[in-house]
Formats: sequence, structure tokens, C-alpha cells
Amino acid sequence: MAPVISAVQTTADIPAKTTVVVIGAGIVGLSAALTLAERGIPVVVVEKGRIAAEQSSRNLGWVRKTSRAAADVPLALAADRLWAEMPARTGEDGGYRQTGILFAARSGTQMALYEKWLASVAHLDLGSCLLTPSQINELVPGGRGTWAGGIYTPSDARAEPTLANSAIARAAIAKGALIVENCAVRTISTAGGKVSAVITERGEIACDQVLLAGGLGSRRFLGNMGISLPTLPLVCSVLRTMPMDGPTEIAIGAPDFSFRKRLDGGFTITQRGRLDAPLTPDHLRIGLAYLPQLRAQRGALKIGLGKAFLRELATARHWAPDAASPFEKERITDPLPNHDLNAEALRNLRAAWPVFETAQIAQSWAGTIDVTPDSDPVISAVAQIPGLTLATGFSGHGFGTGPAAGHLAADLVSAYTPIVDPAPYRFDRFKA
Repeated sequence: MAPVISAVQTTADIPAKTTVVVIGAGIVGLSAALTLAERGIPVVVVEKGRIAAEQSSRNLGWVRKTSRAAADVPLALAADRLWAEMPARTGEDGGYRQTGILFAARSGTQMALYEKWLASVAHLDLGSCLLTPSQINELVPGGRGTWAGGIYTPSDARAEPTLANSAIARAAIAKGALIVENCAVRTISTAGGKVSAVITERGEIACDQVLLAGGLGSRRFLGNMGISLPTLPLVCSVLRTMPMDGPTEIAIGAPDFSFRKRLDGGFTITQRGRLDAPLTPDHLRIGLAYLPQLRAQRGALKIGLGKAFLRELATARHWAPDAASPFEKERITDPLPNHDLNAEALRNLRAAWPVFETAQIAQSWAGTIDVTPDSDPVISAVAQIPGLTLATGFSGHGFGTGPAAGHLAADLVSAYTPIVDPAPYRFDRFKA
């Protein structure tokens, strides 16, 4: 059962024209729409299903800088500032709390990776520090795990996916944005070699700019237009507990579990060391680009050949503007959670912090992550189609950086000075 997000009153009608159309009402698309609306730029968000119904509401709610590549940290730092400002912008509490994130290691090899990362970002002054086992026990009391050490960033944070997306959406609407749910965009029309409109299942919207923030569906959408975006799916299973007393407000990541306190008093838990990797036909098409990732993470991926392969094989890769698209046939991707992985996570957590022996599971769900070959997103114009900008492929990091990623995408669309250097996220890096 998917998480239930705070309801938002959207519109059922599409306008004849606007300046910017955002495809996708996840956190990045919504943040972009809020930024554009605040600038007085007419914007319409078109969503095939419901606001934040896929990975934007199914993620763990972490807002972190720790372990990000140095080139990606400026976006995370900008996100910290924008998350802190979000209550003033939206008039609501999205659950943002700067309570820190701690990663615990069980081996010298893992500690060496944290040491290497810390050295790579030393010039950024993030406040991160290495911890001894005794320091971990002081910060997170009641444990009986055997740790080699850890790394801790006090300024890392968390927020609530079921609250934050809706707050951003309501603020965007209040400032003039239109949001249309249950309306798939089938394709983009061009005139004079540049974007002129989007074709939706309910008709055409003339526009000057399109921002594609379609998450998992972005590869298929672009493929229909002859543009290849390399992304493959991973499925993360999650559980949440009933309200309970826990050992800390700090979010904890261990090699084989993670947990973080929720605003409702419970905890969000996952098996951090295992993800389901369902094989699809796209693995045959672009899988070679992922070999470095596979070698580095082979122990963390539960690769399987099952119904996902056949389902993808039967799904159209090309369709006409006047024909129903695959997005109208499956509006919300809703994978079943892997209960074995969730049980394993809870078992590992209980072995490390016995207070979780009393934890009662309130809900389980899963979400599908769109992963690029280098695990960095694409936030970039598309040279082949002037007027089209991408903000997609966030590889499981989209919620934490969402406000800044959406802001950067809005900057590119509206020709504002970028909030951070967009060079690390350029689309053409995959063609080098």
C-alpha cells in the first residue's frame, strides 16, 4: 500500500496556452513550478497520475550531503537553504528537521571509503567528521552493534515526503501555477525547429518551454521522440513503524539497514544494503553503460528476471500523438514491496539497537528509482529540441535535492542565473 499524501485541490481543465509546461508533478517539477510562479511566469504542471504518487512520496525522506560526489555537493547545499526557507514560502511545515545523518561502518574497508570521501570535500567545509565506535554509542545510545567507526554530518536533515510535496504544490497554485492531474502528455509539438506545444490526452497546450520532470517515465517519453536517455529501474522496499520511543533523532545508515525518525513518531526503515534490480529489455539495450556500477554494487543488487521483463516487452515504445500513450494505461507505478528484505532490515536493526524489538509495522511499500549510469541526474537543455529542458534521472537522490534541482531547472527554463553550476548535470555527458 502506497503512502497517503496530503490532498491537493487541482484543476481538471487545461488552458489553451501558457509560457512553461512542466511534465510531472513530483518534487522536482513542483519545486520548479513554485519558482516560476514566484517569478510571475505562467506555468502549467501536467501529471499523468496524481501529485507525488510515485518515488517523490515513497522515498526515505533523507536530505543529505554525505557521500555525494564533490561536484554534486553545491546542489545539496543549495537544497539545505531552500528546505529551511520552505515553511516561509509555503506557509506549511513539510517536516524538514536538521537533525543530522550518521553512517556506521562494520569494516576498515568501509571506513576507508568514508575517509576518502571526507578528503574529497574538505574544501567545502561541510562539518562532517569521522567517528569512533564509542562516539557512535554516545550519539545513539542503547546499541550493541559492532562498528569499525562511522561518519557524521550534523547539518544533514530529513523531511516528510507525504507532506512536503503537497505543501509545495499548494503554494505553487496559490501563486498562479495550474496543476492538472490524471492527464498524460503524449508528446511535444515543434514549429520553426523549437517547442510550440504539448499534446495531452485532453488536447493541446501551446507553450514556449517544456520542462520534462517525468522521473521513471522520462526515458520512454523521450524515446518516442527519437532521443535516448539512459536510465534503468531499481526497486527499494520500505516499512514504517507505529509511533514509538527510539534511540535518536539522527538518521542512521548501516551497511544492512537504515532508519530515521518520522514526524508522526514512527520510524522509516529499509534494507539499505539490498535493492531489487528487475531485468528489463532496456538492460539489453543500454546495460553496458552500467557495468562500472554493477561491479561496484553487485552485492547490493538483487537481480531478477520476472514479470517486469515481459510487461516492459509488451509496452509500446512508439505511439502517435492522437493515440493513447503507455502513460494512460499505467498512470502510477506501484511495485509490490519485498517483504523478505523489509523483514531482514528490521531483524538487522533489532540486533544493533534492541529498542526496536517492540516496533510494530504500520505499513510497507516500494518505489521504483530511475538510475543513470553515473547516478547523477540530468538537469539540462536538449540541443535537438530548443525549448525542451530535462530534470530527471535522480537515481534515488531527488527528494533531498528536489527544491534546488527544481530551482535550477526553473533557472534554465527562464534564463535566470543558475543557482549552481549546471555543468555536472548536462545531458550530453552520456554521449562522450
